[in-house]
Amino acid sequence: MCFRKYLMLIAVLGINVYPSEFQDFLSRVNSINNPTDKQAVVDSFMIHADSVGVPFVEGNTANFLYKGNVSSVQVAGDFNGWSSSAMSRLSGTDLFYLTRNFELDARFDYKLVVNGQMILDPRNPNTVPGGISKNSELAMPDYVQPWEIVYNPIVERGKLTNFSLSSQIMNRNYSVTIYFPVGYDSAKSGGYSTAYYQDGSDYLSLGYGWVILDNLISQNIIEPILGVFVRPTNRNDEYAYDNRFKYAEFFANELVPHIDSMFNTTKSPQNRLVIGDSFGGNISALISYQYPEVFGLCGLHSAAFWPNDYEVYNMIVNGEKKDIKYCSVWGSYESLFTNMRNFQSEMISLGYEIDGKEFHEGHSWGLWRATTDLILEYFFPSNTTNVVIDELVNEFVLYQNYPNPFNPSTTIKFSIPHSEFTTLKVYDLLGREVDTLLDEYLVPGTYQMEFDGSKLTSGIYFYTLYLNGNIQTKKMTLIK
Repeated sequence: MCFRKYLMLIAVLGINVYPSEFQDFLSRVNSINNPTDKQAVVDSFMIHADSVGVPFVEGNTANFLYKGNVSSVQVAGDFNGWSSSAMSRLSGTDLFYLTRNFELDARFDYKLVVNGQMILDPRNPNTVPGGISKNSELAMPDYVQPWEIVYNPIVERGKLTNFSLSSQIMNRNYSVTIYFPVGYDSAKSGGYSTAYYQDGSDYLSLGYGWVILDNLISQNIIEPILGVFVRPTNRNDEYAYDNRFKYAEFFANELVPHIDSMFNTTKSPQNRLVIGDSFGGNISALISYQYPEVFGLCGLHSAAFWPNDYEVYNMIVNGEKKDIKYCSVWGSYESLFTNMRNFQSEMISLGYEIDGKEFHEGHSWGLWRATTDLILEYFFPSNTTNVVIDELVNEFVLYQNYPNPFNPSTTIKFSIPHSEFTTLKVYDLLGREVDTLLDEYLVPGTYQMEFDGSKLTSGIYFYTLYLNGNIQTKKMTLIK
């Protein structure tokens, strides 16, 4: 194997072949006896750390840092289940640190606990919305920030309309927001597919739901659809406990007929999605299984199936097979990740069509907002080849393929900011070239290509994008 391909391989596998600057810094400080000199080295290093980013990340190692005259500092976040991991004080200084190793594509919400008070990391400007308040964000080097959540003023916006629906079944009023795509046509033949969101206000405000729809539709990644964002009145009661079955009945027998009577929608269950996060995933699964003639599509963001002794989970995997298509997303740092893995395995064994994706993240809106597009793309793909308008592309990016693992085909997406000769190749684990997917001049935009691995054996492969001296590589897994 040539040296370049060797470096490419170890980089993708997350092997750190370079010395640690932070560990060298610790050794230097610990070798100094004079407290004033110790502190001077710390102060100098922190200026450097602030310039490159805190947490201070080297390869697959993240160093959380806090500088101040306090008695104790901990880190609480997705990676430790929001329990507190103590930071160590560097002897003779006011610097606290915690070093952890993570996957190169991991991303986490976290906060610092300083003298018992939970705060944002004061040295980290990167934040993400949480269910209660903002959290600081740690994104490892290979994590790709979600472009689809970014509001861009050049993208023509769809329309949002709010109304209140009175439910006789629940004896409650529900706040509903409807998203209309640009060019909505009340007379369009066949009508529009619909996506119904649990925790509707959160999917709009924390999950950037309307921005995602605008961006995906404007770039022909998904077909134009209607979004129905429903706000719960008593979330736990409706999604998991006493009124779960009545709420499901309201959704299927009151809400959907009302939407269908008011707007130009497709009436087929195979064009109607119900999607939710956590408890919202639990009720989405219950609604679709109880009413498959209404909802033939079900999207699960980290579905919390545990209420009532895994009632909904067991109902589905042990019950009659129904005509429902599933897409699920979860994080490997969630306590429920084994349950989501098992659910996918069970559903595949039962003959269901299900697409499951696991990410190195936790149970948070940081994960869900960045993966809503994957669920929508799975259920409502556009028939048009994806090329993003030029203004949305400002960097050279190779995205993670999806699905991954795959069998036998997968989609590879990439963005280029300038018109350049572009090459996309696939290699096996030994660095041997397997296929050349692209070798031509392209204009700025975002592209996606299909890779067919039907003639290959199961294993790990790498795909590499070459553009004007720039090279990016990602790993993918073929499982047959």
